[in-house]
Amino acid sequence: MKKVQAIIRPNKLEALKDAAAQAGYRGMTVTSVHGCGNQGGWKEYFRGSEIFVNMQPKMQCEFVVRDEDVDGVVDMIISTCRTGEVGDGKVFIMPVETAIRIRTGETGDDAI
Repeated sequence: MKKVQAIIRPNKLEALKDAAAQAGYRGMTVTSVHGCGNQGGWKEYFRGSEIFVNMQPKMQCEFVVRDEDVDGVVDMIISTCRTGEVGDGKVFIMPVETAIRIRTGETGDDAI
C-alpha cells in the first residue's frame, strides 16, 4: 500500500473530488494547509509596517491505495490539477505498512 499526498490549489479541490469519485477512488482525506515554495508571496502593510506574506493557502489531499493503483491516482491528480503555472503543487508517494478498518477489524488492502 502507498499513501499519495497531493498539495493542490484550493480552487482545484472540487474538480479533484469529482475526478476521484468518477475513477472509483472512494477514500480521500482533505486538510486545509498553508505553505511556501516557488509561487512566492506578496507585500502587505500591517499597522504601518511592511510585511512579506509568503505562506499560500493550499489543500492537502491524501489517498491510501494499493500499489497497483498509485500510477492511476497520480495521473488523475496531475491531469485534474495542472494549470501550467507556478503554484500548481506537489505529489508525494510514501509507503504504508498496514491499514486497519476500525469497524470490522479488516487489515491490509481489505481495509482500504
